[in-house]
Amino acid sequence: MEYGNNQEVNSRDASNPYDFKGVEAKPPPSSYNNRNIISRQKQTAMGTAMRLGTGAQRLGTAMKSAKGAGYQSKEKFDPLSGKGPAEALQKKTEKTEEENYKELEVEVHTLLEQSAEAKIKKNFVEALSKAKEAANKEKKIRQIRESTGNLDQVNIDLTFYVFYNLANMYHANQMYQEALNSYTIIVKNKQYPQASRLRVNMGNIYFEQKKYPLAIKMYNMAWDSAMPQNKEMRMKTKKNIGLCYLKLGAYGKAIETYEDIMNDTPEFGVAFNLLVCIYALGDATKMKSWFERMLMIDLPGSEEEETEEILALQNKNKGEEEASDIKDPLKEYFKAKKKEALKSITDAAKLIAPVIEEDVVQGYDWVVEMLRTANLQEVESEIEIAKAVHFIKTKDIEKAIELFKSFEKKDNIMMARAANNISFLYFLENDFPNAEKFSDMAIQNDRYNSKALVNKGNCLFNDEEYDKAKEFFLEAIGVEADCVEAIYNLGLVYKTLGYYNEALQAFEKLHSIVPNSEEVIYQLGHINELIGLRRQALKWYLILITKVPTDSEILSKMGFLYQLEGDEYQALHYYQESYRYNPSKIDTLSWLAIHHVKQESYEKAIELFNKATLIEPKEVKWKLMVASCYRRMNLFQQALEHYEEVHETNPDNIECLRYLVAICKDLGKKEYYEYSKKLGKLERNQDMNNHGGMMPTRGELENNMDQYNNPGGQPGYGGQPGCGGANDPYQDQTPMQQPEKRYIQQRDDNDDDWGEDVDVDGLLK
Repeated sequence: MEYGNNQEVNSRDASNPYDFKGVEAKPPPSSYNNRNIISRQKQTAMGTAMRLGTGAQRLGTAMKSAKGAGYQSKEKFDPLSGKGPAEALQKKTEKTEEENYKELEVEVHTLLEQSAEAKIKKNFVEALSKAKEAANKEKKIRQIRESTGNLDQVNIDLTFYVFYNLANMYHANQMYQEALNSYTIIVKNKQYPQASRLRVNMGNIYFEQKKYPLAIKMYNMAWDSAMPQNKEMRMKTKKNIGLCYLKLGAYGKAIETYEDIMNDTPEFGVAFNLLVCIYALGDATKMKSWFERMLMIDLPGSEEEETEEILALQNKNKGEEEASDIKDPLKEYFKAKKKEALKSITDAAKLIAPVIEEDVVQGYDWVVEMLRTANLQEVESEIEIAKAVHFIKTKDIEKAIELFKSFEKKDNIMMARAANNISFLYFLENDFPNAEKFSDMAIQNDRYNSKALVNKGNCLFNDEEYDKAKEFFLEAIGVEADCVEAIYNLGLVYKTLGYYNEALQAFEKLHSIVPNSEEVIYQLGHINELIGLRRQALKWYLILITKVPTDSEILSKMGFLYQLEGDEYQALHYYQESYRYNPSKIDTLSWLAIHHVKQESYEKAIELFNKATLIEPKEVKWKLMVASCYRRMNLFQQALEHYEEVHETNPDNIECLRYLVAICKDLGKKEYYEYSKKLGKLERNQDMNNHGGMMPTRGELENNMDQYNNPGGQPGYGGQPGCGGANDPYQDQTPMQQPEKRYIQQRDDNDDDWGEDVDVDGLLK
């Protein structure tokens, strides 16, 4: 093929507009995109050490619009020169110093947060441990910075937070001195100008330690350093100062402090404390004045309540329903604050009402009138109830009942409270039908009144309807889970019914609520005693005597239990303690006397029996005990005198006559025959009574005569054990045995066998 052949040009396919095979000359140059090409040439002309620049290659060869098909030896265009993507950046093998500091600070922050969380959960020990660990790490950071000369880069805010948190945790754990030391470090550091506020915390610690002068000093320093714009903090600090003066009994200074607060920002709590100070000084006029000022303070949330009432009325007119299920936190807050305010007013009214007038009733009337003027109906009803309670204390029950009945025209809640109080009054007066009537009325007006349910249960308990009473007590517990009266009475019901395990459960639950109640502890001990768990009962009684160490009944009971346990030493100790606090307790006195007889300490026994005679002068057995002690001491003349004295006042006492017969015969007294006749007559009368009025048989009479004709059958002072058992008033009746010959000088301690039984009545039978 030759260039310039016109025939071939003319013969080309006219249908292919892109066929340029017959074109000989170069296409005309164009300036399109020329600037970009030149710039790219400049960028790539240099290339790299491995390869010439792309632009350099292109400058030597003209650009063609088309390429020939087939194999080409030239490599394809590769701008990356056969290299793949760039390798990932290498990680740093070492951290910088500042990065290490930051990581340590993050660890300190984490420990501080953990410490705060532990304190919220009331785990104060763990909170303190985390606080100490954070303090150690922060100290390590400061030491490292100081060693590297970067002390000026220390995070002073973190240091402040660490020391403050540590002091706070010391305070929570009641480690007061350590807390004060930490606060002092912060306060004395001039880098923390705001740290002076922490003197309030230091004052709180001194207040808890009852170091009120030091607390006042700290509060004053905090008040002086507070900015005038921080009005709220200054007022709170001043309230603390007033409370310290109140605790110190400096009522004048406390009144001045509280009056300053009331003139600036009046509060119900401050007004109440002010009235307490004035009450301590007895200034009735000031009490009236400041109580009126107290009633002029706006109740929290009163404006919001008025707005809600208006909106509710508008919605009602529009026919819209109010969404009552949605709880408003702000509304709940104002409700709680209002409740606190009403409580302060109620407490203040109850405090001053009995003392502002010469007549207590007039004082209550004045307070009620002021409350009525202030439109505080809730507090007014409370004061009227307090007035009725005053009538109860003065034993004016009729006026109290009359006042309570005036609540019938009021709302159901107040009527229920009034009826409940009336029920209790009738119960105290032992008017149980009326007590039950008004308890029913209280329950009808307020079914969820736990106190009314308890009163109803008490009435049923008194009527011995224990199952019904149990139901009411259980219902009261259902209404109020920690109703102490209901739980206690329920335990008494179970105890009365013999359900000791259930009673123990009730009193153990009550003990967890009121662990210092002596009544509950006694019931736990007594129930264990009834079950037979003496050791468990003694454990509870030991707890009880730590609270009431002078209770002679408990001490005597413990002595009895130790005696049953075979611990004679402990039994003697507690009986002696019981006798020390109550020498007139006859059971304790008799046990100690018999114990001395067993120990052959007859002088001490005689002393105690004489005291028993003074306590029960008409009881013959104590005089017989005294005579018996003389007889055991071989002082027969004194014993005879005591038996004769008993015989004069009690001529029909067979035991006394038996001993008179025995002693007179052994001593050779002529009165022997006279006493023998009297004894025989009394025994015959006794036998007739035993035989239903019939005369005893001849054999029985002969046996009776043989007992007194035979010296061995008399209740003498020697012989073998049991020889005088048939006539011994301190020994059970045993078959008669023939004794050996006896002498007056000999004495057998078994003739008056006191035995192991401490029951004196049983020994005399």
